[in-house]
Amino acid sequence: MRLAEGPDGLLRCWWGVSAPDYLAYHDLEWGRPVRDDRGMFERLTLEAFQSGLSWLTILRKRENFRAAFAGFDVHRVAQFDDDDRARLMADPGIVRNRAKIDAAIANAIATAAMEDRGESLADLVWAHAPQREGLPADADLAAETAESRALAKELKRRGFRFVGPTTVYSTMQACGVVNDHVPGCCVHDEVERERRSAGR
Repeated sequence: MRLAEGPDGLLRCWWGVSAPDYLAYHDLEWGRPVRDDRGMFERLTLEAFQSGLSWLTILRKRENFRAAFAGFDVHRVAQFDDDDRARLMADPGIVRNRAKIDAAIANAIATAAMEDRGESLADLVWAHAPQREGLPADADLAAETAESRALAKELKRRGFRFVGPTTVYSTMQACGVVNDHVPGCCVHDEVERERRSAGR
């Protein structure tokens, strides 16, 4: 089942109505274009923390993550030191995983280095947008694509960590680099219009 009826009678991607916490995220955020580095860094960080866990777990802890990681201010997180690592490892409001915490800091350093060179993480991610026009009606959602594999390779080359092709593709979905809302979903066409106006 690819579409499911929401509490308002509208059809949505099945997962968008699978838990009450998902509804607003599905309707208002997932798949909508993110073109700034802070927003992209946040999505990439949260998707990396989600690896091996339910996205619902991360979504419910999102405000805690924002507080713990200085609102995902790239330059502030890039300055995190051992005291910050200890603070994060002791914070019950986030996922306390040393490798993921270290990766988030390393990724902030890599993003800040890009910005210092006049480059943009968001622009790099969008440069790997596929040419396809949305998700075919009979297609299954991919876990990774040729574009996400190429982007993962490029991010790793630049010093990013915990950016495998699946994590990268989840980030691309979340940020509107692809529109993987199922055709017939009540926000599919609106998301596609936003992507077009954002100059995908």
